[in-house]
Amino acid sequence: MSPFPLLRLLSHEDFRPGPQLAEVLGVSRASVSLALKGAAEMGVEVQAVKSRGYKLAHPLDWVDETVVARHLAENARFFDLHCFDEIDSTNLALMAKAHTGAPSGLCYAAERQTAGRGRRGRAWHGAPGDTLMFSLLWRFNLGVADLSGLSLAVGLAVIRALQKHGVNGAMLKWPNDIVAPGGKLGGILIELSGDALGPSAVVIGIGLNVGLRDNARKALDQAAEALHTLGYRADRNTLLAAILTELASLLPAFERHGFAPLRDEWEACHAMQNQTVRLLMPSGDVLQGIARGVSNHGALRFETPGGEQQFHSGEVSLRSVV
Repeated sequence: MSPFPLLRLLSHEDFRPGPQLAEVLGVSRASVSLALKGAAEMGVEVQAVKSRGYKLAHPLDWVDETVVARHLAENARFFDLHCFDEIDSTNLALMAKAHTGAPSGLCYAAERQTAGRGRRGRAWHGAPGDTLMFSLLWRFNLGVADLSGLSLAVGLAVIRALQKHGVNGAMLKWPNDIVAPGGKLGGILIELSGDALGPSAVVIGIGLNVGLRDNARKALDQAAEALHTLGYRADRNTLLAAILTELASLLPAFERHGFAPLRDEWEACHAMQNQTVRLLMPSGDVLQGIARGVSNHGALRFETPGGEQQFHSGEVSLRSVV
């Protein structure tokens, strides 16, 4: 039994007895116990008190299609949002839909991904209620080669949305990370399909740490930060609607004009602009130089003693020199 039906019955205010939960769910007490164990493994803390039952240690902030649509207002017409308790990967699911002709604007959000992926195949982890994870299908009348810089443009949409909700400490790290002084806030994964001359279908995956509990932080293999520590106080429905609203205007503009008009704004948000950095190449080689910004097509401008070179998204990783 999935833990989610049980979690949706629990609140952080009142205890509910185990027999009552089993009756409402139509399962055995043993199934309730297994669901509680599954919730703990996902990082959700449930308090248990003998003779009283169970309640959530902290409230869960559920993503809700109706609430997001209300926040989107007139922009809701651009999107078809579906929320899942659990899915293998929102990106994978939307890529499959893209291949069957699904329209632009289809959006999947999930509380938990069992096979969520970040850039270069890294796993993406998120505890229910703490992480905003969603993917958006968008179709362009452009060839795949003309979409260079799209992941950087999407990063700007995220930053714009955060700034409008009082988060001023979030910045971008080339090519597709959202960061803060304390560590990584989230990331963007772009997957493309289509013809060389167009049209093309793009699945835009975005993951953000809204909250980050100690047990989740310890499970990560890199420094991480959460929006709550940067002053974000609204719920995830508000955040999802804010990002989609920015994308509703940015993506059509990108189709018309490309990344070049966004270049200066992106560089102003780049956490490593004009800093000495290391580039970790897929071959394992390490280059040291200065991150001088990006080209009109989103390539990293990297200054070395031998002159400036340009690197495209997917070829390198960027790390500060310590």
